[in-house]
Amino acid sequence: MSAKRIVIIGGPSTGKTTLIDKLEKKGYTCLEEISRQVTREAQEQGIAQLFLTQPLLFSQKLLEKRITQFRYADGVKDEYVFYDRGLPDVLAYMDYAGQQYPENFIKACKDYTYNKVFVLPPWKEIHTTDGERYESFEQATAIQEHLLKTYNEYGYTPIEVPRAPVSDRMQFILKNMD
Repeated sequence: MSAKRIVIIGGPSTGKTTLIDKLEKKGYTCLEEISRQVTREAQEQGIAQLFLTQPLLFSQKLLEKRITQFRYADGVKDEYVFYDRGLPDVLAYMDYAGQQYPENFIKACKDYTYNKVFVLPPWKEIHTTDGERYESFEQATAIQEHLLKTYNEYGYTPIEVPRAPVSDRMQFILKNMD
């Protein structure tokens, strides 16, 4: 029996990575957000923001890496595996950008499903930008709407995690696992 797959979603700068890091420090198996990795790889090749210049290529790379992450859980003996974003995030971002995507993107979201989805709401007080995260708070809020719409379209009912200190957020998730 494979681990239950738990996805933590939310717009940019909602505290997902901080929460994932906290879960990992508590001994849970956690898989990091990979869009920063794809962005950094492109920057090393001289492309400042691959998603902005070649959204389909960026998204295809993300989709492939997220499928690899998904399959990784098949070999995990833990009860849960936590993901910093899931496959439907790719489609939500493409929809946000008004971009078309091939049928294999949709098929991947139907073929690789998660057991539970938690969503972190936009939080202006913690919102920041950096070399890989360029979205304004208003853009992050719009992305959040696309994330919720997309996950709902694929049959998920994301559970909203309250704005609170990271330890409280972690406890909320752990209490709402089943």
